[in-house]
Amino acid sequence: EDPSLERHFKGHRDAVTSVDFSLNKKQLASGSMDSCLMIWSMKPQMRAYRFVGHKDAVMCVQFSPSGHLVASGSRDKTVRLWVPSVKGESVVFKAHTATVRSVHFSSDGQSLVTASDDKTIKVWMVHRQKFLFSLSQHINWVRCARFSPDGRLIVSASDDRTVKVWDKTSRECIHSFCEHGGFMNHVDFHPSGTCIAAAGTDNTVKVWDVRMNRLLQHYQGNAVVNSLSFHPSGNYLVTASNDSTLKILDLLEGRLLFTLHGHQGPATCVAFSAAGDLFASGGSDEQVMVWKTNFGAADYGDVLKTQKSDSSVDGTHHALVEMDCGVHLKKTKPQDSGRNHEQQEEETSLANTLEHIMGQLDVLTQTVSILEQRLTLTEDKLKECLENQQKIIQNKTS
Repeated sequence: EDPSLERHFKGHRDAVTSVDFSLNKKQLASGSMDSCLMIWSMKPQMRAYRFVGHKDAVMCVQFSPSGHLVASGSRDKTVRLWVPSVKGESVVFKAHTATVRSVHFSSDGQSLVTASDDKTIKVWMVHRQKFLFSLSQHINWVRCARFSPDGRLIVSASDDRTVKVWDKTSRECIHSFCEHGGFMNHVDFHPSGTCIAAAGTDNTVKVWDVRMNRLLQHYQGNAVVNSLSFHPSGNYLVTASNDSTLKILDLLEGRLLFTLHGHQGPATCVAFSAAGDLFASGGSDEQVMVWKTNFGAADYGDVLKTQKSDSSVDGTHHALVEMDCGVHLKKTKPQDSGRNHEQQEEETSLANTLEHIMGQLDVLTQTVSILEQRLTLTEDKLKECLENQQKIIQNKTS
């Protein structure tokens, strides 16, 4: 069944640059050249929030894994962390010296990676709002930077025509994919963490294996590709292009599955929800669209099932990784002959349970970080009290 347009959000006053779903799919965030960040409710008749604070175009937005925070990067050179509520309060991170093009949380929600026209990638500690370090080997604007699912690697795409893979611990560039065709607009990790996909101004999407550093797949389009997003199953990829289309690529088959027309003018950004049943897109036509996926539900169930049955055999979780390295090389169709209804229901409930567990974990992570924050505040206050006490004693003795 073809993907279908589900919702249509109008409210931005200039091109939309970025879209992202919260984990529970209750909210959708979008950034725009109009300097605003919008948070849309997925429930009908619920009002949208417009967050004002950036002094120039908002280039990128992302929800933290727990959904309690939204990060945004802007042409005003700052990164902001917002609490997505009525008040719309935010804290500002300042370290870049030019436009910030990309923000991305690590999957545990503890770190944030940002990329900028100042040619650097910066890593921050979220709850202490602390700058940690810079990665600076690119020799031109950096358009995109992403953490790997396990948080150990960072991948970045730059106008210097390279896609670089970095080791977060050693802070070194471990591989550079050189692109002669054009600039790379967007890059992201496959859910398995074993490969990356990059979208370019040479109208291509390329998928590379980051363990063997080799090209796995190459899709040639007929317009600049601005953005891409992997389906959580790892079997599909959605892209947004300058010819106003969204394209769904089937990575198992290595072919184009659907071409969707909705935007008037370039489609600038696209993102799947965490469950993969929805995806959102934004365009230079100021519109945000939400699409029902309508495909891949069975395959997604398969992935979860394979992972479950394998992990019960030897107690490890490498089933998914192994299956995924084969995914891109196989040219076979997913077996889906006459699957029964009960099986699908069982898989859906398994997917929901997993999503719920993930949500709970995120809440815990967030709670721990809030406690750490309070502890830091308490320590600071205590230090202040002791210092004041010392002063009083000194004054008395003198």
